[in-house]
Amino acid sequence: MPLDETIRTQIETYVTHLNGLIRRGREARETLAKDPSDPAAMAATRSWQEDCGVTINQLSGGSKSHWLARSFSGAFLMRSADGRAAQGAPPTEIVNRLIDVLQQAIATLSGMEVGADASEFSPTSALAQAPAPRRFEFVHNSDIRPVLEQAYTDSRQALEQAHYDLALRTSCGILEAIVTDALEFEGPAALAAKGAPAGKIADWSFPTRLAVAEKVGLIRSGCARLPAVARTYRDHADASGASTPNASVSERDARVTGQVLHVVMRDLYPTR
Repeated sequence: MPLDETIRTQIETYVTHLNGLIRRGREARETLAKDPSDPAAMAATRSWQEDCGVTINQLSGGSKSHWLARSFSGAFLMRSADGRAAQGAPPTEIVNRLIDVLQQAIATLSGMEVGADASEFSPTSALAQAPAPRRFEFVHNSDIRPVLEQAYTDSRQALEQAHYDLALRTSCGILEAIVTDALEFEGPAALAAKGAPAGKIADWSFPTRLAVAEKVGLIRSGCARLPAVARTYRDHADASGASTPNASVSERDARVTGQVLHVVMRDLYPTR
């Protein structure tokens, strides 16, 4: 029986995401091979492992007994001669094993796409059981919540597909929107009483909005990590106002900007 188009789209989205994780894993493996004790390499590898864990949890429907979840957990263990878990595996070996798990997931998804038996592994069932994402329910303007949800998805896909400029600009747009929403909800009078500059919020620059939000206590100091190219993302536009590609945006710029976005989202929605 042919797959429903919605299910096919879900599968394709997962495969794209998994391929992005595999690419990141290979990069982490190469960096670790050069210097296993490099703090930056270790931090990047841990971040990648956490992202793998989130994806595996989604695909296994949150069940730790699922073969995919068990494979993920087993990747971190070194087995003794009698088969018992003895100690942690070396970092590069863990990366190799996790890449193998991700490849198994892709193979199974591809099998589903061509009509193979999906009784053992059904990511679409996991998706159906999970609640719809509501990352931006803290945003006071309900009209822009679905726009932000879509933009968030777009930013993640752009990052996975190595479109770093697009990923950064989209993350910055989300960041500016949620900070602006928080400032507008606070109100001009309350902002002025806490030392905010005069004028309409709509006329403030992106860096000014971030600085004021931090000054009045809406967010903490996470925006200090924003790359310079992110702070000036508005400047990269043509005469019509449309964004133009910025070749100077690196993968690190895009990833750090996404991380800052997550920090600010937690600041504005501490109970999420």
